[in-house]
Amino acid sequence: MAFLRTRSPIAPTRGFLGLVIVIAIAVYGWHWWQHRPKFLRGFGSERHGSVTGRPRVGDGDGLVFDDARVRISGIDAPEMAQSCDIAAGRRNACGDEARRHLEGLIAGRSVTCTWSRLDKYRRRLGRCTVGDLDLGAAMVRDGWAVAYGAYEAEEAEARTARRGIWSGRFEWPEDWRREHRRHDRSWRDWFGLSR
Repeated sequence: MAFLRTRSPIAPTRGFLGLVIVIAIAVYGWHWWQHRPKFLRGFGSERHGSVTGRPRVGDGDGLVFDDARVRISGIDAPEMAQSCDIAAGRRNACGDEARRHLEGLIAGRSVTCTWSRLDKYRRRLGRCTVGDLDLGAAMVRDGWAVAYGAYEAEEAEARTARRGIWSGRFEWPEDWRREHRRHDRSWRDWFGLSR
């Protein structure tokens, strides 16, 4: 005699209960994402946008607004710890000098940054202006940043006039970062927090 298999009275409700649980998790996840913590707000939804305000200057190519960190696109400024030989062989903290120059260009005025992409560190890459002044073009033209995908004409002008870092010898910021990362592996590097 063959065994007859009968359906459990619970079987039809098991599928419905699973569906309810999946929907509840999806609704909770959507609600959490809409009200996520401030430090996660740069992820996902802000690949493009703009911000206007009085930022803090982080370095020669980075601005920090209240809740947005923007890297000026198309330029690469010396790192804060980087030194250069500027005029007559004198060592100069050119990273700090680049930061001070950017602060001088802003001079406490309102800055508008517009971005359309994020870099590999999830910073907003954008064009920043003070009124009609393009900060990226001004930094390269004044010799305190090198062209990094844009502003080649401004770099040629700064080189010819021997302005800023072009007045002496310097290591390209990208090469300086690569060399110093190789020798200085701090905890920030392991967690991807350094530039």
